[in-house]
Amino acid sequence: MSKTVRNRVTLSGEVDLVAEQRRILRSAAWSALLCAAVLTASCWLLPRFFQPPEALAERIAFAVQADLLVLVWLLVAVRMVSSGRYRSADDNRGSAFSAPSPALAIKVAFLQNTLEQVVLAVGAHLALATLVSGASLFFIPAAVLLFGIGRIAFLQGYPKGAGARSFGMATTALPTAAAFAWAIYLIGRDLLT
Repeated sequence: MSKTVRNRVTLSGEVDLVAEQRRILRSAAWSALLCAAVLTASCWLLPRFFQPPEALAERIAFAVQADLLVLVWLLVAVRMVSSGRYRSADDNRGSAFSAPSPALAIKVAFLQNTLEQVVLAVGAHLALATLVSGASLFFIPAAVLLFGIGRIAFLQGYPKGAGARSFGMATTALPTAAAFAWAIYLIGRDLLT
């Protein structure tokens, strides 16, 4: 048994929660550093090469167009489950008839999580596009890039447990949480002034 597996699973087959929580926190910290670097660099560097849209309708269109790549991840996840069901006699009848087989379970979990993350990300990006302009608007394509990196890391890490998938989860979710916080702050500030 590898060292990684020993850290996560006890001899009785139970997850070593404390070890797994340490891995989650460590991975989330690395993710936070990556997200901060990418988001900051994009808002600082991209305006040197691209002119951000100014009018409200153009900013919203910019966000919708960027979020097409977020929606592609949902399409990929749906396709993974659909293809898995097509190829599996155990899963072919559909989710109404049985729980997913072990071969399909991770794909179903990935689809469910991706759907949740897509809804949150698109909403946050659209809200932000109505509130910011100039260089700040480049936060959105950077968040989209991080979303893709996060989805890949989440899917690759999923079979290895929560600690292994937490980098992907955090990289997907942190930019969305930051966008929500920023949008809420800007709305609150505008209401108070």
